[in-house]
Amino acid sequence: MPWYYAVAEHDHELQNPLGPEKVRLLGERLRLGPESRVLDLACGKAGPALILAETGCCIVGVERAPEFVAAARERVAAAGVADRVEIVEGDAAAFAADPESWDAVLELGASFVWHGLDGALEALAPAVRPGGHLVLGEPFWRTWPLPEGIDDAGWLPLRETVGKIEAAGLQLVTLIASSKDDWDTYESLHWRALEEWLDANPRDPDAREIRRRHEASRDDYLRHERALLGWALFVARKPAA
Repeated sequence: MPWYYAVAEHDHELQNPLGPEKVRLLGERLRLGPESRVLDLACGKAGPALILAETGCCIVGVERAPEFVAAARERVAAAGVADRVEIVEGDAAAFAADPESWDAVLELGASFVWHGLDGALEALAPAVRPGGHLVLGEPFWRTWPLPEGIDDAGWLPLRETVGKIEAAGLQLVTLIASSKDDWDTYESLHWRALEEWLDANPRDPDAREIRRRHEASRDDYLRHERALLGWALFVARKPAA
């Protein structure tokens, strides 16, 4: 079966509901520069890494999916930043990050790798140096309680999400939230890529399942997620020793 997200995110430069200007803002808020070391776990096609490399920082991106690894390495080479961005193929959950050795650790929309936000915080915070930052890209519910019949999918309201970060001993210092335009762009690129793939592969044995998943995801977004679900970069500082 074609991996669903390799098809759905074929056209995505950034694989989260973010525009490039918000990634640049993240680099400013992190105070990245030529001396900064950044670890981007589950980095996908290296979209944020390519933008953050404009600051001169050095970035290690870790990605398990071979389709995304190949695309990331191609994009890094084309951008001429191979001296600053390294892509490691492997499971982000198994990556051995030296303790307190990174100025910033990024997990953007991939907390599922550590079975949720609690697991991501426990696994990643130790790799951040004192005074450094952990950046988490997480959905949150704008409305709570949710209307009857809507599954919370394990996500929390904004304040409760921040509460988990604070309970891990970190200080929230920046919030960069996606706009509805960011969300619409992110979701719409899925729809276009999937429809084009389905048109080109009508006899693929998995086309029916891809069609079902595509239409269910689109309908969830149109029915309630666009109105009720937010997404943000939570920038958390590790207190200095």
